Amino acid sequence: MNTNMLINGTQVAGTAENFEVLNPANETVLATVASASVEQVNDAIQAAAHAFKTWQFVSDADLQNAFAHIVKDIRQEKDDIARLITLEQGKPFGLAQFEVDAGANWIEYVASLEIPVETIQDPSGKTIQVFNRPLGVVASITPWNWPFMIVIWHLFPALKAKNCIVNKPSEYTPLSTIKLVEIINRHLPKGVCSVVLGKGAVGQALSEHPEVAKVTFTGSTRTGQSILSHSVESLKGVVLELGGNDIGIVLGDVDVDAVAPRIFGSAFLNMGQTCAALKRLYVHESVYDQLTQKLAEIADAQVVGDGLDTTTTFGPIQNRMQYNKVKSLIDDAVAQGGEIITQQGEFTASGYYVRPTLVTHVQAGVALVDEEQFGPVLPIVKFSHIDEAITAANSTCFGLGGSVWSKDIEQAQQIASQLETGTVWINSHADVSPAAPFGGWKLSGLGYSFGLSGLLLFTKKQAIHVTAE
Repeated sequence: MNTNMLINGTQVAGTAENFEVLNPANETVLATVASASVEQVNDAIQAAAHAFKTWQFVSDADLQNAFAHIVKDIRQEKDDIARLITLEQGKPFGLAQFEVDAGANWIEYVASLEIPVETIQDPSGKTIQVFNRPLGVVASITPWNWPFMIVIWHLFPALKAKNCIVNKPSEYTPLSTIKLVEIINRHLPKGVCSVVLGKGAVGQALSEHPEVAKVTFTGSTRTGQSILSHSVESLKGVVLELGGNDIGIVLGDVDVDAVAPRIFGSAFLNMGQTCAALKRLYVHESVYDQLTQKLAEIADAQVVGDGLDTTTTFGPIQNRMQYNKVKSLIDDAVAQGGEIITQQGEFTASGYYVRPTLVTHVQAGVALVDEEQFGPVLPIVKFSHIDEAITAANSTCFGLGGSVWSKDIEQAQQIASQLETGTVWINSHADVSPAAPFGGWKLSGLGYSFGLSGLLLFTKKQAIHVTAE
């Protein structure tokens, strides 16, 4: 497998420290990767700046054709890409295949968007045209949970707006990103899209570079705050998709058998390692016992193991640091009176395995409820009155997403309007759409991704005033 960076269309080995990419299923070393030096990060940015001089004028037809060829290659190499995702990230192979398919579909949607030109007839008689121009060089920093899909979310809106872009993937999961950038470089001019590798220092060098016009980042709130603080000097823009502690509110009128599988899937999507996964479940007392029992049955039916095993339905946590955090949150919740209602058990094999875990008898004030666990554990809280649940939903520094589960759509919409989150789902959760803006309130983010509004954040306005002679 390739572990080289791609800078200016050429494979380049890093010249700084080495780091290892581990398989979370068994902790074996998949690859040893050399980090980029600060000089190499600068080389990638300079190559992008040079390529931008011509790329900004690429025809829409040529861009559309290039995107179509990229999608074709992704689909033809789906299984190879999915295998890389499973090896480095841990998710079951079928979910990795879904990630590749969804990524290809996402590119096609982005390609279909048209960047508008607004025409204004001024009262004075002149005509004003407002164009959305490309920014220049964009820096992208992507996380380890959806290493193929999220980099597509970053790269293709920026490219569609005719920017050039340099990505740094997570040091935990660089392999599938390298593969994607390889495919992109088959069909785009050199320098338009590059990838540099390394840990936080490489990301900092990339995001703080004075020639970067915008930084798009998906990851922790703390890192996002750091990126924002360093953007001030050069007045570069940022798009930050950060942490969340999404709540699901289940009303007493639900059909438990119908909603339980969807709730479980929303909470444990990608083993719970999804920014917009359901992370706190508030259930009305009238259906609490029935729903918790059903969710426990679904959890206990999961087959936990190596994602490449065809019998596996539930893979490992991606890295040891996150594994230790999740285990600590579970232990702390139990120490404070929480009750685990799902099967547990230690795994004798190496790897970062935690069975899907449901914890009851917890309330606000317990870290598992208050913090983002980002793993396969879900606290379930009983409520009597809807005002309790709405207050709990909003009593957090996060505001990424939330959901309301009910047969009464009108009531659900009324509750949804009171949630302080960028997205609210009714009778689903975490099923994002390429057509709808997605972004967090409070400490969950800044700016929006997806849809035309997300695309236009990779542009700047230019108004041209035309007065007839």
